[in-house]
Amino acid sequence: MKKKQKRKRATGGAGRRWSRRVTERSDALDLQGGVFTLNDPKAIARSLKRSAERSHRRKSAPLRSAMSMLTFYINRGGRELPARRRKVLDQAKDELRRLYGRDGASPGRATKKKKKKATRRRTAKRSARRHAR
Repeated sequence: MKKKQKRKRATGGAGRRWSRRVTERSDALDLQGGVFTLNDPKAIARSLKRSAERSHRRKSAPLRSAMSMLTFYINRGGRELPARRRKVLDQAKDELRRLYGRDGASPGRATKKKKKKATRRRTAKRSARRHAR
């Protein structure tokens, strides 16, 4: 009986945890430990705001730095990020916008999907009309 050989990953050992290194050693912000594990969106937003405003190494405005770090963390979680956790982090985004006086919070994921779907339908109808002529 043959033993199954483990497949090697295409990326080397050094490139496997690049996103972790970014979170830990980023030049953008000095984050409070465990900030993304907090369950209170307001606490997450306040911590990110504090870190962004105290950092002298960031290259853009405090809101933009804080928002990009939060978005990076959400994207890093990908599909494995539980819905409840994602909801808390999305609420933290809205709270962060509110703290900076940008109350025009972006629409949620469901709203964006609906808009995208409606746009596709309109485009398909236009295309069908053009080809019917």
